[in-house]
Order: sequence, then structure tokens, then C-alpha cells
Amino acid sequence: MSSIRSTTIAAVASVVLAGTLTGCQFGAADEAASPIVIAADLELSGAAAPVGQAYQRALKLKVDQLNASGALNGRRIELDVKDNRSDASESLRNIGDFSKNDRVSAIIMGGCNACAIGAVGTINEKKIPTIALAAADAVTSPVADRRYVFRLGPNAADGASALTSELRRKGVRKVGVVYSDDDYGREGLAALRREFANAGIRPPREASVRITDTDVSQPVRTAIVGKPDALIVWTPPEQASLAATAAQQASYTGSLYFDAGAAGDLFLGSAARATERATLVFTQTMVIDDVIATTPAKAARRQWFQDYTARFGGYNGASSFAADAVQLIADAELRASGPDGGVNRDGIRDVLETSQLDGLSGPIRMTPDNHSGLMPQALTTLVARNGRWRLAG
Repeated sequence: MSSIRSTTIAAVASVVLAGTLTGCQFGAADEAASPIVIAADLELSGAAAPVGQAYQRALKLKVDQLNASGALNGRRIELDVKDNRSDASESLRNIGDFSKNDRVSAIIMGGCNACAIGAVGTINEKKIPTIALAAADAVTSPVADRRYVFRLGPNAADGASALTSELRRKGVRKVGVVYSDDDYGREGLAALRREFANAGIRPPREASVRITDTDVSQPVRTAIVGKPDALIVWTPPEQASLAATAAQQASYTGSLYFDAGAAGDLFLGSAARATERATLVFTQTMVIDDVIATTPAKAARRQWFQDYTARFGGYNGASSFAADAVQLIADAELRASGPDGGVNRDGIRDVLETSQLDGLSGPIRMTPDNHSGLMPQALTTLVARNGRWRLAG
């Protein structure tokens, strides 16, 4: 199959999924030819650049697919991307610039928690709908103060619940935790403490790392004092790899567990030996080549995985969140815009708030009370085998 045909099939499959959930509200008029402009504030340089660059690749691929699909009523999506350099102040300037551009329908923000939280006030003041790919609950909670802010990505409570279930299944009672000293890391630690208390697991031995740290060996050694049965790493992907290597160098022999926020590339590279048999809680799309495509949603995820891998030579787990954000905004724009294709930001916000999509990441449901759309059912258990992530079991 040619790459062009493969890309088109993926685009059509994804659009059909969205259409079946939102009905036929795309409208009958084909004359609305004004572009759908989606702005993106991403970490393309600085500490978070690897994930930001993965988001950029995913955005470009998804936009190309939708533009080739013929499902946009004669319109095309244009991306306006700015680098926030992994800095919250630069991100806020970008959001301000985007909000002043009347052509911009909505914004997609990258994985920087501090950036998304810091921009909440401006986003609400300017009334520009925004989907953040950051993981912290504080990005979208409380909803009453974040009416224009939505989020796609792992939820701390869901990750903690899934990890605890896995620990209970394996009879683990003594745990160490290395967590990032940011909003998501602290939320995760609090969620783990709650889950452990209910599951009869001892309070964990804890150690934090700054998200800019490039040496995490001391926190890892602190967390494994007393030789816990399991070590949970709740950090961004690059630090998770460093933590696994540090644990191996410290002769730690217990089990290694990663939260969803630690997911990065499918292939583990230099960390392959240190992460062998480690467990990761993440979405099934990361290993969809291990899954039989028994539903249209699974078929679309498998096609996305194949197209991303074919274009970029590998797969990054976070890519599907960015692609789903584009799909949600495109759907909302087509439903909310007038016959002339003019931008209706309030209308887009209203559509996003009730969006439902069997997305590339898994089931997504937004409600007026919950702007964090990824459902708990999207998470599954993966295991590292022979240098890559595989479906557990």
C-alpha cells in the first residue's frame, strides 16, 4: 500500500469515528473555504523538547491526514506553531499573541504543566478555547475557573489506581516512589498515598526530582533504602530512563513501575537493559501492533501507529493525545462556525465541553463538570521486553 493511500485511510477512519459520535452536524455547505487555524504552543527546545517535538510531529501528521480526507467541507487546517522553550513566561507570551489573532480558532498547548497552569487566567480572559496536553489536574480543575481550558492526557488518580491494582495483584507491600517535584508529580504522590492506604500497602519511601535534573541517582538511592519490593517512577520520560539506569547501577533487584507520564518512545534505546520487565501504565495505542483490530476504533489506532512509524521511523506514546486534540478542535469548529466559516470561539468551547470521541488515545468524554477527557478505560498495562514496550500478558 502506498504511503499516500495509507495516510488517507487513517484520516477517513478517524473522521468517521468522530462523525458517528457527533452526528451529521458538519453541515451541508461546501462553500465555506476559510482555513481552520489551530495554534500550538509547544516545548520545541529546552528541558521538555523531546516530548514537544513528538507533539509537533503528531500535529503535522494528523493535519495532513485531515486535509487529505475531504471531510472538512472544502476547508483546510493550518497550524501556527510557536516554541515556548520549555519556559512558562515564554508560553504565556505565545498564548497572548495567539489570542489576538482573530483567525485562530483554538490553541493546543504541550506537556508543560507550569505553562498550562500559568496561562489559565489569560485563556479565560481572552475566551480562547485551549486543549492542553499537560498531565496535571490543576490545568482543568476547578472547572468553574477554567471554562475555556480542556486537557488530554493521563490523569493522576487513574494512574495511581491502575498501578495499585497491579501491585496488589502481585502481592507487593513495600514500595519506593521517585516523583517529579511539579504539580503532576505531587498529585501523583498524593493519589498513590490514598490508594495505598486503601489497599493495605505501606506508606512509600519517597524522593523527589526537579524536572530539570539530569542526575537522579541520589533520589533513586533514597527511594530504595530498605530494599522495597517495587519502585514506582512518576516522572517525565527522560528522567524515567535515568531512574531505571540509576536503580540498576545501585543493584536494585525489585520490580520497576512507571506511571503514564513516563511514557515516551516505543523503543527504549540505551535504557533497554535497565528497564527490562518494567511495567508501564499507559494507553493501548502504544502497543497497538500487539492488538487484533476487532473494532473500527482499534483499526484507526493501528493505522495511526503504522503511519506515524512509517513517517518518523519510530513511535512516541504521547503522539495520540496531540492527534486527538486536532480532531476535537476540527470537529468543534465545523459544528460551531457559521455558513461563512467565521471563527466562533464561544461556540467551539461549548462543543468541546460535551465532546465524545473514541479517539486514537482511547475513549474521550468531556462534560461541563470534567474538562479532562481521557477515560480510565483507556489505560492498560504494558511491559518492557527486548528493548521495547509490549502488551502485558
